[in-house]
Amino acid sequence: MDLKDEMQRVRFWVNQIGNFCLRLVWHFVHLLVRSWYLGVGVANVIESYLISSGLLRRYRFIDVGKLRYLAIVVESDDACQISKVIQLLQWLQAFGVKHLCLYDTEGVLKKSKESILAKLKNATLFEEADERDLLLDQKHMTLEFASITDGKEAVAKGGNLLFMKYLKLANSGAEQKEQIFTEANLTEALRAVGYGGPEPDLLLVYGPARCHLGFPAWRIRYTEIIHMGPLKSMRYGSLVKAIYKFTMVRQNYGT
Repeated sequence: MDLKDEMQRVRFWVNQIGNFCLRLVWHFVHLLVRSWYLGVGVANVIESYLISSGLLRRYRFIDVGKLRYLAIVVESDDACQISKVIQLLQWLQAFGVKHLCLYDTEGVLKKSKESILAKLKNATLFEEADERDLLLDQKHMTLEFASITDGKEAVAKGGNLLFMKYLKLANSGAEQKEQIFTEANLTEALRAVGYGGPEPDLLLVYGPARCHLGFPAWRIRYTEIIHMGPLKSMRYGSLVKAIYKFTMVRQNYGT
């Protein structure tokens, strides 16, 4: 019995020491990861300050003309910070961005579009601009406001239009080739129901989630997406860096 008790004690202490070592390793790895992210955060803040101060030469001259259409996706809780959104738009306007889309899931920004437009100079709504001259106008900033309901309504209307079209083709006895559903047909249907819209060259996401938060997928097939972090932590230098990185990227659209 003494030997058995001694073996149980040994196993108990081995388990205790093993658990202690595992916890120690876990805390050490956790400390390393936190230190890494802290260091990256500090480096980003310093870099943003240097960019804002104009001390980094490569960020002084940016061909913003390559950015024809910009989309800003804001998480709905952050979208309630209208003053922050207005400040972001003023930065973009001063930077030379002329055409952009503001999106949040619940439509908070859409409900506040009048107060947002009142704080911006020479800004007009996307739907009020002449579509033929939309991407050529250099005097005004055009703003499009969108939410997830726009995407749902677009899919419903576009799908119904395609259904009626191909139903007529089927009833008319048309060849099977004419009834094939393609991406081009979907794009044409969405434009026909008024939900085509320009495809953004760049999409900036402000919020904790690293995703487009329901922004219409058919409009971002070739869009560069960059996560910018929470809106409350936005920095002018980070915005300039994101646009600079986009202008330096060579986009290949295929053949």
